[in-house]
Amino acid sequence: MFPILKKELTSFFSSPIAYLVIAVYLVTNGLFLWVFEGDYNILHAGFSDLSSYFFLAPWIFIFLIPAITMRSFSDEFNTGTIEILRTKPITDWQLTLGKYFGALILVVLAITPTLIYVFSLYKLGNPVGNINFGTTIGSFLGLLFLASAYTSIGIFASTLSNNQIVSFIIAVFSSFFLFYGFEALASYQLFGNSDYLIEKIGMNSHYTSIGKGVLDTQDLLYFISVTAFFLYLTKLRIHNEE
Repeated sequence: MFPILKKELTSFFSSPIAYLVIAVYLVTNGLFLWVFEGDYNILHAGFSDLSSYFFLAPWIFIFLIPAITMRSFSDEFNTGTIEILRTKPITDWQLTLGKYFGALILVVLAITPTLIYVFSLYKLGNPVGNINFGTTIGSFLGLLFLASAYTSIGIFASTLSNNQIVSFIIAVFSSFFLFYGFEALASYQLFGNSDYLIEKIGMNSHYTSIGKGVLDTQDLLYFISVTAFFLYLTKLRIHNEE
């Protein structure tokens, strides 16, 4: 797994991909949270709170993470290098996890600089330090779990087509539907008592729950299960391509 992980990270940082992803994420959040006028501007909110950031980040990642993962296997299949990888002494799981963790580490590196927002709000609070660390830490954890699920979806999507753009579109649609689609269906109240269960199938309700600062085992197991499910599908796709 580690040689694949190293290969992925080297590939990301030897091209503009890693720097572009991190820059786009930080600039987009920075502009909405600190520069642009509107409901998301922290300085105009009147209280020390990062809720705007944790609302925006999942939507940015819906497009940004598929942009990272779309080449993971699509490029290997398209160029034929997947055959070279199969000659190496690595299992399907090692190949899958190496690709997955390579992309996830890049996402974590994009999130890490935003920790300065916590320090900024700590200093801007009235009085200084007037910030709810419980919900803030919970929200960061929720964002990491959400990014992990998005990454597994993107990795799987990259096995479905040799075309990177097609893989990108599949990953964006799948991530969007799992994050918001089930909640949107439940909001129409078409299924009676089942509306609550349908909403719980989606990621947003679990992400919001973790963001409240209370780590519920149900929410953690949900994200772990979603991530493991799509990684397993990825492993099956690789095996079936042999």
